[in-house]
Amino acid sequence: MGIVELLGLAASVSLLSGWRLYLTVFATGLAMHTGYVDLPENLAALDALANPWVIGIAGLGAVAEFFADKIAWLDSIWDGLNTLVRPLGGALLALAVVDAGDPVWQVVVFLLGGGAALASHATKATTRAAVNTSPEPVSNVILSTAEDVVTGSLLALAFANPLIAAVIALLLLAVVIWGLLAARRALRRFLGTGPAPDQP
Repeated sequence: MGIVELLGLAASVSLLSGWRLYLTVFATGLAMHTGYVDLPENLAALDALANPWVIGIAGLGAVAEFFADKIAWLDSIWDGLNTLVRPLGGALLALAVVDAGDPVWQVVVFLLGGGAALASHATKATTRAAVNTSPEPVSNVILSTAEDVVTGSLLALAFANPLIAAVIALLLLAVVIWGLLAARRALRRFLGTGPAPDQP
């Protein structure tokens, strides 16, 4: 696996961890444990994810997150509690994927993986906070279910074809940047600090 594929896989896993850390760890560990995903030797550090204890704890976290995300007020609390956990998990997963021997690269990968997970988590949490203010529960459930399906699908695709993982990472990064900019504009309008609308 070349450097582009490794970095793409690391970026994809980090960005997806910002949305669904527990599902990412659970699906990766289960796929490795069952032999569905055979990772190259340079990804041997991810073998810890195939441990039954890690799979079990990540599975419990994924189930808890699945249900917590469907209830508006609980979703906001859950996102708040995971503001530290998701970026740290994304950083550790990126570090395990790249498995750099050089300490400088370890720090760089850790920071970039954590930053990517934090950015995608911030986009998710901001979007969900806006949706959670809706009085009807249907939009929250639809958005949460879409996040579950998209995360699982993109994760499977990233492991099946690491080159596509690089493209996925770029697309996810574009979505995250767009989401953060949209959230910033909405917050500025809400607080009344944005530019005044043009008047004829």
